[in-house]
Amino acid sequence: MKLPDLNSRSLDRIIEMAWEDRTPFGAIEAQFGLSEDRVIAIMRRELKASSFRMWRKRVSGRKTKHLAKRKFVEGRFKSQNQK
Repeated sequence: MKLPDLNSRSLDRIIEMAWEDRTPFGAIEAQFGLSEDRVIAIMRRELKASSFRMWRKRVSGRKTKHLAKRKFVEGRFKSQNQK
């Protein structure tokens, strides 16, 4: 799979969003145009093997990482300190 060339700022943001429990893959796709498979490939490429395994274990089957499986209507809390 050919991954897009991303600048370091975008790459850091994608990894950050992927680590967050309540940020669905759909939000990453809407912002960066990357499917779940591509996000997984980026995480595999950028993280150490042990970190990637830990991340995959966390997100596998997690309902909040998929918009269709989310039960809550409201988004997550956003601190006033966040941009």
